[in-house]
Amino acid sequence: MEKRDKGKSNLHIKDWPEGDRPREMLLEKGAGALSDAAVLAILLRTGRQGQNAIALAREMINKL
Repeated sequence: MEKRDKGKSNLHIKDWPEGDRPREMLLEKGAGALSDAAVLAILLRTGRQGQNAIALAREMINKL
């Protein structure tokens, strides 16, 4: 997931191909297929202006 979403940090996740979206991946492939950032993004539900939930989650994880 991490490599597939590079360059998408300012795109809304709803604009991503359906197979790349964290919630859809969770339902289709299970939690084991998701990166930590994708799981956190699902819990966050939203990003902030100019940054989608995946980018925000990745930033939060990197600050740990």
